[in-house]
Amino acid sequence: MSVEQKGFTVWFTGLSGSGKTTLALLVEDELRARGLKVERLDGDIVRRHLTRDLGFSKEDRDKNIERVTFVAKLLTRNEVAVLCSFISPYRDVRAQSRAEIGNFVEVYCKCPLEVLIQRDVKGLYKKALAGEISNFTGISDPYEEPLSPEVVCETDKETPEESAAKVIDKLEEMGYIPKGTAQRRAYSREEERLIEERLRALGYI
Repeated sequence: MSVEQKGFTVWFTGLSGSGKTTLALLVEDELRARGLKVERLDGDIVRRHLTRDLGFSKEDRDKNIERVTFVAKLLTRNEVAVLCSFISPYRDVRAQSRAEIGNFVEVYCKCPLEVLIQRDVKGLYKKALAGEISNFTGISDPYEEPLSPEVVCETDKETPEESAAKVIDKLEEMGYIPKGTAQRRAYSREEERLIEERLRALGYI
């Protein structure tokens, strides 16, 4: 059963491997369990289908986020919960997205670079450190940390479930979703296995 809802965008930002997609998937599952309309825009998926013509120069990265912002704005305006998972390394570009979309919640997936290099789930940091990938955020390109995000998730210290709970709590606090419309529940072993398979298929683990 659908429930009355407000449109909003949750913008997950952070370095590659910091947990943006994992967190967005958990938040998506919770919002759907509450009967909300949800759309998830993920960096890899968007680049395959919406921005395949763009590279990784600053100009192209900015254009990538500009297109995503336009889509998120339209969805938000039509009362959809939008979950965006993008490195989006530049503060001014994220600020433009916030201004254009309006109902905007910035979630900083914070994780030390040394931990990300240890994880290196896609092997990208090794290639970047070896000079095989240019313009790689965190190695050869800068990442500008958010100065005042609505939520900070320290993904090297928190479980994904703890981080997702912080996001849901903030959405309740800001009035974007009703409080207590569904009970959070622990995932069964089978559900955890399916989520793990989904993340592996996407190349995140």
